[in-house]
Amino acid sequence: MSTRSSKSKGKAATGESGGPNIYVGLLFVSLAALVTGIAFLIMQLAAYNWEMG
Repeated sequence: MSTRSSKSKGKAATGESGGPNIYVGLLFVSLAALVTGIAFLIMQLAAYNWEMG
């Protein structure tokens, strides 16, 4: 029977992952969607001669 410590060596023992997981990817997708939405909002407001200030 092997000991527990021999199975838990490596990255899993420290709690660090090898790289970005799916949630980090989804964060970048949502950020891109927000930036795109803001850009389209500015273009739509420009069609109505909207000016800041």
